[in-house]
Amino acid sequence: MATNTLDDRDADDYSETESALETALRQLSAAATQVDVDDGVIERLKHPTRVVEVGVPLKRDDGSVEVYTGYRAQHDDVRGPYKGGLRFHPDVTAEECVGLSMWMTWKCAVMDLPFGGAKGGVVVNPKDLSTEEKERLTRRFAEEIRDTIGPKQDIPAPDMGTDAQTMAWFMDAYSMQEGETTPGVVTGKPPVIGGSKGREEAPGRSVAIIAREALEYYDTDIGEATVAVQGFGSVGANAARLLDDWGADVVAVSDVNGAAYDTSGLDTHAVPSHEEEPEAVMSYDAPNTLTNEEVLELDVDVLIPAAIGNVLTADNADDVQANIVVEGANGPTTSAADTILEERGIPVIPDILANAGGVTVSYFEWLQDINRRQWPLERVHEELESMMLSAWDDVRAEVEARDVSWRDAAYVVALERVGEAKSSRGLWP
Repeated sequence: MATNTLDDRDADDYSETESALETALRQLSAAATQVDVDDGVIERLKHPTRVVEVGVPLKRDDGSVEVYTGYRAQHDDVRGPYKGGLRFHPDVTAEECVGLSMWMTWKCAVMDLPFGGAKGGVVVNPKDLSTEEKERLTRRFAEEIRDTIGPKQDIPAPDMGTDAQTMAWFMDAYSMQEGETTPGVVTGKPPVIGGSKGREEAPGRSVAIIAREALEYYDTDIGEATVAVQGFGSVGANAARLLDDWGADVVAVSDVNGAAYDTSGLDTHAVPSHEEEPEAVMSYDAPNTLTNEEVLELDVDVLIPAAIGNVLTADNADDVQANIVVEGANGPTTSAADTILEERGIPVIPDILANAGGVTVSYFEWLQDINRRQWPLERVHEELESMMLSAWDDVRAEVEARDVSWRDAAYVVALERVGEAKSSRGLWP
């Protein structure tokens, strides 16, 4: 396979502190060289449509008032309403939201969903808030950005530091101001108020589906495959357990404290996920333990980094021994590591394909809300499987036709779809 680097620099020239926006722009530039899209369209896609910044006052439980900063970045809506998560995290920045909103644009386009990309959040450590304070903050943030969101305009979803309950509060606050119940304003809600069954486990399920397809593509029987998963939260745990059910030997899983390791395969259903018991992986009685760094260097068929971003870097990419990397987290591989892994012949299946199950089932939830009709879990699983396989086939076709990496192929698919939509709609004077 031909090497197709992101630009002409060597791996050592890339910054290991590359921001999400820098990475997104670099990936856009790389894909642009592979497709016949007008330069004016590419230039437009380098910039978000808008970034909203708001002050969010919160009355604390002790009676004091603090004002937090909130953002909502809306990258592109040429294919449909903006779509993307809301995070509560102390490191949220406008630049980060813009970069992540670009990734959402590509992710929705790869999956051929009628959405564009958005991202937002509040600069706050949710662990410092009581439940009541988090509710008040959520409701006030919903009010501050109400004019820029809506079921036909911009549809938030859970992200770091937020969950189904957060979305329930957000939806209720929006609905109260609109004067009618509007479940479609957010996705990732509890099913009892319009959420979709299967939404929480969807990103992990899609990672497992894509890992299965990648194993088959590279002529490895899933029943004989070994898998290591860094991160045993919702994505990692659901991916690991599904691959385990399908016959793979999941030999290592980890959380922030380290990894349980068994060369004969772990009972993944017996290992506590973060949702079941936070930071409890090491409580599982495994014959061996590893550090998170050592998990990334195991000699396995599939490595799934499913914890945080930037864990595969120039410092450890030469030590990766996995045959295939399937990205469960958003942005776990730096540009430098990407280049090194490609030069070493280790395929990396990108996040915008592998973990796209979340936004795909969010789309299903949006459809259910519009039609006021809930789907059974079996239908959600069947529809997700169908759409993941369709996206896999689209990306695989570009890999084979253009002799490029999986990441570049995914971006080609996305950029061609977005570019064609922009060209069809034109530029209003």
